[in-house]
This record gives sequence, C-alpha cells and structure tokens, in this order.
Amino acid sequence: MEELSYLAKTADAVVVGKLIQKLGRPSPAHYIGKGKIDELCNLKEQIQYDTVIFDDDLSPRQQRNLEEVLEVKIIDRTALILDIFAKHAQTREGQLQVELAQHQYLLPRLVGQWSHLERLGGGIGTRGPGESQLETDRRLIHKRINRLEHDIEEIRRHRDLYRKRRRTMGMPVVALVGYTNGGKSTLFNALSKASMVVKADLFSTLDPVTRRLTLPDGQRFLITDTVGFIHKLPPLLIAAFRATLEELSEANLLVHVVDIMHKNASYQCLAVEKILEELNLNDKPRVTVFNKLDLAVGSEEELEGLTTIPFLEGQSRLSSKDIVVISAAKGWGINRLLEKISGHFSTTLRQGMMAKPK
Repeated sequence: MEELSYLAKTADAVVVGKLIQKLGRPSPAHYIGKGKIDELCNLKEQIQYDTVIFDDDLSPRQQRNLEEVLEVKIIDRTALILDIFAKHAQTREGQLQVELAQHQYLLPRLVGQWSHLERLGGGIGTRGPGESQLETDRRLIHKRINRLEHDIEEIRRHRDLYRKRRRTMGMPVVALVGYTNGGKSTLFNALSKASMVVKADLFSTLDPVTRRLTLPDGQRFLITDTVGFIHKLPPLLIAAFRATLEELSEANLLVHVVDIMHKNASYQCLAVEKILEELNLNDKPRVTVFNKLDLAVGSEEELEGLTTIPFLEGQSRLSSKDIVVISAAKGWGINRLLEKISGHFSTTLRQGMMAKPK
C-alpha cells in the first residue's frame, strides 16, 4: 500500500485515505465486498475524494460497476502505471509504446464510455446511435493500434540494425536493471560521467540511454540504463515495451542494482528476479550491486571494510563473488564494480578463445 501511495503521488495525486480488505477471492461484480463499498460511500461524504485507485487490475465490468455505485473515477494499477509512463516518456519510441498500451487497455472498456446513454432510458435516439458510435470507436482504436504497431516495428528494425553494427564492432554491452527508484540512473551517471536527470520518482527513466565506457584495462564497452521494474508489472506493459526490453536480451552482462537500504529490499530483489525469469533472462550473466550504502557507513574506507553483506532471503543464486557494495550517489565502490565488469569480460574472452577450434 505504501508503494501504491508512492505511485499515486508520482502521478500527481493527493492521497487522502487508504482501505484494505482481505477476501478469499475478489468479487466478480465489484472486486471488493458490499461492506467495503458502503465504507467507501461514507468516506466520500466525509473527505470528498474524487478518485479511487486499486492496487490490482480490475475487469471492465468491475470498473464500470464501481463507477456507477461510487460516482467517482476508478483507476486500477495498470491505468496508474500507464499514466506515469505517459508523463515520463520523452522519445518518440517511448511515446508510441505508451500510446499503444493505453489503447489496448481502453479497447475492452469502451462500452463503459457510453453508459450515459443507458441512463437516458429506452426509446428513439438511445439505442442505435450509441451502438453505432461504440462500433465506430472500436474501429478507430483498432486502426490506431495497427498504425502504432507498424511504427514501433519500424523503430525495432532500426534498433536491430544498430545492434548488428554493435556486434560487428565486437563491443560488449552492460545493461543496468533493477527495481524502480533503486538508483540505476545515479549509477549510470557515476559510471559514464553523464548528466541524466535523476528524480526521486518511480519510473523516472523510461527510454533506454546508452553510453560508451572504457575500463581501466583499456577494454571498451557500452552501458545502457533501462526502465525500472516493479512488483506486479502489468503484462500489457511488458508486451508493449518489447523493443525497450530487447536491450536486456542483447546485453552480455546484467548489472542488477538493489537499494539495499530499503526496508523491502529482499521483496524488490525477488520481484526483479521473477520478471527476468519471465523474460527468459534468468541465465544471463549477472552482477548484483547493493547500492545506497552511504546511508549505513560514513566513508568509502568503511564501505571497503565491510565484512558482512546484508543477506537477501531466498537469493540462493547469489554468492559474495557476485555482489559489489557501492554508493552511486557518493561514487564509492565504483572502481570495484568496474573491476568486476572487467573480470567478467576477461573470463568470457578466455572461454571464447578456448572454445575456438584448432
């Protein structure tokens, strides 16, 4: 619920109250039970809220029924995240991807847009026009979705050409991944000496950004900052952002950035691991970076002197050699991370030479 509140504030909402209900299964008609609906109605009279945001996805039927009963705007988790994405999309690709996801989300909910005609009652002028307008809207949205998919596919083809050129240059790629607001952009700036705007907003980085770096041993590589993950990332968004997420599949190494000082660090880390598994990236070589250690130690010397590493419950795939502790904001531990990346590339190069036929 704290995360949902943070998402709502990122979308410029003012949170005035929270409600939680434990049910065996959601109500097919309203998602929540009748008692909670009555409670929401009473709260509306007291605090005059105009929007209710649900932490799960609602069916079009549930959304329509709740709007009719409460007479306020009803937003579910997917719609909220889409709104934040629309706010932060800067490039044409990002804007197209957001618009595509929004249209795909809207399509099954169109019938609710014409509920005002039903309330007018029967008779001439209420059945035919509403039905025809609904079908017209559906055709227009289908047409727009097809156009957006075509435009995104064109961008994808350009990306493929760019990646092919990268491969012919033999330059390895490192992709930063992690939970949203975990410090990826701050680390990207520390590594690349770039000046990306870093905000304390969720999904402040939406469009991938790539820079060329040189390791202390002279090895050059590309580093990419990608969109942050989140628990219950809607499948609609994963599908719509295929072109962006392909950057991860093309990477030679994933650097998983974890805000180790967050009280739900273990939960967030597991959420990222689950999404990587869903994207068939679980076997991709990976280094885990525990970030924001400046909140626990007072200097880089103390950081380097750490003898124990916070244990993430359930992370059996992690060992101490997979982990680097840093403070991206202070620049602490960056050289150690670069050494880890260099060591990975050196090992990969040696294995590649050994695999070559005589």
